Amino acid sequence: MSKKTEAEEPEMHEEYDFSAGVRGKYAARFAEGSNVIVLDPDVAAVFRDPRAVNGALRLLAESARASEKVS
Repeated sequence: MSKKTEAEEPEMHEEYDFSAGVRGKYAARFAEGSNVIVLDPDVAAVFRDPRAVNGALRLLAESARASEKVS
Protein backbone atom coordinates (compact mmCIF):
# COMPACT_ATOMS: atom_id res chain seq x y z
CA MET A 1 0.00 0.00 0.00
CA SER A 2 1.48 3.35 -1.02
CA LYS A 3 0.71 6.63 0.69
CA LYS A 4 -0.83 9.39 -1.39
CA THR A 5 0.69 12.82 -1.18
CA GLU A 6 -1.46 15.81 -0.33
CA ALA A 7 -1.42 16.87 -3.99
CA GLU A 8 -3.04 13.55 -4.95
CA GLU A 9 -5.75 13.73 -2.24
CA PRO A 10 -8.97 15.47 -3.27
CA GLU A 11 -9.77 18.53 -1.16
CA MET A 12 -13.30 17.35 -0.47
CA HIS A 13 -15.18 14.12 -0.87
CA GLU A 14 -17.47 13.98 -3.88
CA GLU A 15 -20.54 13.15 -1.75
CA TYR A 16 -20.39 16.53 0.00
CA ASP A 17 -22.86 18.84 -1.71
CA PHE A 18 -22.79 22.46 -0.64
CA SER A 19 -24.57 23.79 -3.72
CA ALA A 20 -27.56 24.91 -1.62
CA GLY A 21 -25.39 26.23 1.20
CA VAL A 22 -25.45 29.85 2.32
CA ARG A 23 -22.09 31.39 3.12
CA GLY A 24 -21.98 33.01 6.55
CA LYS A 25 -25.55 32.05 7.45
CA TYR A 26 -24.75 31.77 11.16
CA ALA A 27 -21.65 34.01 11.29
CA ALA A 28 -23.36 36.99 12.95
CA ARG A 29 -25.05 34.84 15.60
CA PHE A 30 -21.78 33.08 16.32
CA ALA A 31 -19.83 36.33 16.53
CA GLU A 32 -22.22 37.98 18.98
CA GLY A 33 -22.52 34.97 21.25
CA SER A 34 -18.99 33.63 21.32
CA ASN A 35 -15.94 34.95 23.01
CA VAL A 36 -13.70 32.00 23.70
CA ILE A 37 -10.59 32.61 25.74
CA VAL A 38 -8.22 29.77 26.52
CA LEU A 39 -6.67 29.95 29.97
CA ASP A 40 -3.18 28.71 30.67
CA PRO A 41 -3.32 25.43 32.62
CA ASP A 42 -1.97 26.98 35.84
CA VAL A 43 -4.65 29.69 35.75
CA ALA A 44 -7.44 27.24 34.85
CA ALA A 45 -6.47 25.05 37.81
CA VAL A 46 -7.45 27.87 40.19
CA PHE A 47 -11.08 28.07 38.99
CA ARG A 48 -13.68 25.32 39.40
CA ASP A 49 -15.96 26.44 36.55
CA PRO A 50 -16.71 29.31 34.11
CA ARG A 51 -18.84 31.11 36.72
CA ALA A 52 -15.82 31.34 39.04
CA VAL A 53 -13.69 32.80 36.22
CA ASN A 54 -16.38 35.35 35.37
CA GLY A 55 -16.77 36.31 39.02
CA ALA A 56 -13.04 36.89 39.41
CA LEU A 57 -12.89 38.94 36.21
CA ARG A 58 -15.88 41.05 37.25
CA LEU A 59 -14.26 41.76 40.60
CA LEU A 60 -11.00 42.72 38.87
CA ALA A 61 -12.85 44.96 36.39
CA GLU A 62 -14.75 46.67 39.21
CA SER A 63 -11.49 47.28 41.06
CA ALA A 64 -9.85 48.67 37.91
CA ARG A 65 -12.77 51.05 37.27
CA ALA A 66 -12.69 52.22 40.90
CA SER A 67 -8.96 52.93 40.76
CA GLU A 68 -9.42 54.92 37.52
CA LYS A 69 -11.91 57.19 39.27
CA VAL A 70 -9.49 57.81 42.16
CA SER A 71 -6.50 58.60 39.92
